[in-house]
Amino acid sequence: MKKSRLVTVLGLGLVSMICLNLLLIGVIATAGWGNPAPVAPALAAENAPQAQPTSVDVSPCPDLEEELFIRIYSRVAPTVVNVTTRVMREDFFYGVYPEEGAGSGFVYDLNGHIITNYHVVAGADSIAVSFSDHISEPAELVGVDPIADLAVLKAALPPDIRPAEFGSSKGLRVGQRAIAIGNPFGRFERTLTVGVISALERTMQSQEGQTMRRMIQTDAAINQGNSGGPLLDSKGRVIGVNSAIYTPTGGNVGVGLAIPVDTVRRVVPELIDKGHYPYPWLGALGYTITPELARRLDLPVDRGVLIARVYRNSPAFLAGIKGASQETIVGNRRLLIGGDIVTNIDSRPIDSSDTLDGYLAEDTRVGQKITVEFVRDGKKQRVTVELIEAPSG
Repeated sequence: MKKSRLVTVLGLGLVSMICLNLLLIGVIATAGWGNPAPVAPALAAENAPQAQPTSVDVSPCPDLEEELFIRIYSRVAPTVVNVTTRVMREDFFYGVYPEEGAGSGFVYDLNGHIITNYHVVAGADSIAVSFSDHISEPAELVGVDPIADLAVLKAALPPDIRPAEFGSSKGLRVGQRAIAIGNPFGRFERTLTVGVISALERTMQSQEGQTMRRMIQTDAAINQGNSGGPLLDSKGRVIGVNSAIYTPTGGNVGVGLAIPVDTVRRVVPELIDKGHYPYPWLGALGYTITPELARRLDLPVDRGVLIARVYRNSPAFLAGIKGASQETIVGNRRLLIGGDIVTNIDSRPIDSSDTLDGYLAEDTRVGQKITVEFVRDGKKQRVTVELIEAPSG
């Protein structure tokens, strides 16, 4: 911790102690604690002066939580930008016309890189960002990741601006403070809202139909236009990128979702370097095994992924993992069966196809070697697979 910040914290702590002592003194004085033994009622009525109410002025005592929010806002708000886009649409009757959109973003580094959501800039013909001093700059699209709903822009920065400070999404707990800063409806620039982390590890479908995992849920007010803005912890560090809301009305109902900052840390450097994120690829598809499916297919295990298809020359194919050899009908589903059953990867249980996809996407990298454990003909086997980049499309 820097010396100035330490002095500030110690100062606020000292003020808190002083205020607490004043309040205690006021309570004690009012309640009569520590006074001498009472005088006989007759003498008290005749000789004692009329008691005067005791008041303690505590107006100089600050609201420490309020001070915290003020300090966080003053430090972080200048890094938050308003992102405006223009997309040229074509209509049968009116021809080509411009359609404008708006969202939020925040400064990632001093090279002018700015983080926002992919859906904020998807398909845009032109992009601009505006800072807190009302300076608007054209922005270049550096890289996008539709799967994680992240995009990186680049623009000229005003002098003396500081990038946002990153925290970590590991160790977050439900009930922690969550602070959002963004531009709701594209009009109310740099609005701060406060809530808590309502839940962790949420899964949702993005606007592009992609599965987004490990999302942070918060009740801090998030509305249209907040997308791409930072979600902060009580130290003002970025813990997520606000991405979506769940709402039956179109407005905030207290269910906001943010991309965890550890995903941002993993994806953004690749977007800056390559323009896209290289997702690792195993090259195998399968069905989630449930106890009911295991019973009906007479499988040797009741959890795992039954491999249905292995792509030729994929890592799974080269490692000898086998796909289906026949098909059958279970209920109203036609299933490809007879393939290997993946049960563990790197000693982690794999109980569904979503768990398999999530582990590959979130916890592995291209070029990494993983250990795949599977069951074939009732016998456990293990192979090492080196992951490659997923083919485009």
